[in-house]
Amino acid sequence: VRRGDRAEPPPAAELRTACATGAGSEAFAQVRFDDDGLVAAALRADTAVTSADPAHDPRAGGGADSWSGLGPAVAVPMGAGDGVRGVLLLARAVGRAPFTEAETRPLRGFAGQAALALELADRRRDAEQLALFADRDRIARDLHDLAIQRLFATGMTLQSAQRFVEHPGAAERLERAVDDLDDTIKIIRSTIFGLRTRPGERGATLRGRVTEATEAAVATLGFRPALVTEGPVDTAVPPPVADAVTAVLVEALSNVARHAGASAAEVRLTVAGDRLTLVVADDGVGMPRRGRRSGLRNLEDRAHAFDGTLTVTPGPEGGTVVTWLVPLTDAPLDAEGPAGRP
Repeated sequence: VRRGDRAEPPPAAELRTACATGAGSEAFAQVRFDDDGLVAAALRADTAVTSADPAHDPRAGGGADSWSGLGPAVAVPMGAGDGVRGVLLLARAVGRAPFTEAETRPLRGFAGQAALALELADRRRDAEQLALFADRDRIARDLHDLAIQRLFATGMTLQSAQRFVEHPGAAERLERAVDDLDDTIKIIRSTIFGLRTRPGERGATLRGRVTEATEAAVATLGFRPALVTEGPVDTAVPPPVADAVTAVLVEALSNVARHAGASAAEVRLTVAGDRLTLVVADDGVGMPRRGRRSGLRNLEDRAHAFDGTLTVTPGPEGGTVVTWLVPLTDAPLDAEGPAGRP
């Protein structure tokens, strides 16, 4: 049974089974225990607490059905003082003798060792997380200092070479190459933001929420969409619009996963002047001739809530382009999505 990080016994919602094993353990999966029961008593007393008949002991918690077929029980705190990590709860079969002091004494030592093992595992996980974050920071720094600078220099070289190209077709290709490099730089910058932002911090900004939603879609899409953000995304967008953008992106990517049969997609969020534009493009099968309005109705309703528009067009080389555009001036502060969803 795991507990919160407080000296006093936490409320019942925080006293629940973390792991159960042995005969009859299935009945204890995710069981919640009362804050005045056997488990909480062990936390409060900081020592082992026994019950000869937990099925009829009001302190036992978990309900009489959970204790069916089980007899004497003992709850042993894992750790001591403020370092208690939880409670080790053991039960014998019905008819067996209650736990004695001689039996509970080594159990306290075992529970203390288990608490130490959990503490060491947590510290190891924290160390691995720190190493991972340091590695991600290094990759982000290399992308910014090396990759982006090289791409930028290549783009400048191509632009300067355009004036020496007389063939119209070749000049057009050079211009497209420069535009592609510019888009690639923007994608890398969005990737750098994702690498430098800790998972728990992403929800604090719209850019972070969009990054999180895009990464969450990888499991259903089977690939990672390219993400480009432009403009003052984190400072110029009112909270109601930011909530709607996140919901629209999640639904649009879900539509791509369910209907498009795509192998690639791009998400582009732009704030320019008094307008916000979210574009989700894929290389899938495209919209059917009669359209698929049911999957787009929510997106359209969310746009209309802010006097915006939704357009769905074929991609230049196949697939579908969904464009969600809303003005940022006079955005209603209490606007909600369909059925009251944000």
